[in-house]
Amino acid sequence: MLIETLKSLFERDLNKLKLEIESYQNESQIWAIDKQVSNSAGNLCLHLIGNINLFIGNQIGKTDYVRDRPLEFSLKNVPRAELIAKIDDTMLVVDKALDTLSINDLEEIYPMIVFEKEMTTGFFLVHLSTHLAYHLGQINYHRRLLD
Repeated sequence: MLIETLKSLFERDLNKLKLEIESYQNESQIWAIDKQVSNSAGNLCLHLIGNINLFIGNQIGKTDYVRDRPLEFSLKNVPRAELIAKIDDTMLVVDKALDTLSINDLEEIYPMIVFEKEMTTGFFLVHLSTHLAYHLGQINYHRRLLD
């Protein structure tokens, strides 16, 4: 049941991420920052894509994804259509990777040390879902404040 719940939450929130990026009336504002907002929606979007593709795609789904985390925050002006395509690709990666898991896999130790200690795969997947929701909220506020 938890696997289906996680699949549903990732699908819901990645679709919301796509909607947020599509909802900017002025595409250039996706990359806007100001004194109060240090991360653009575009960079947060790239960060979420990188995070999910590494921790779910590479580690669980066994993709060949290689993350460049500094680039997620330094890259600018990626076209909206490219961001949307990356979100769509990430949705497929998540669905395929989570389909490989059994309920027993969720109790196993996640294959990477992330927070300087071991944790179960199930715990870390729940964390990744809440991490996505956290940044999704930031992107929503960014759009409403700066677009």
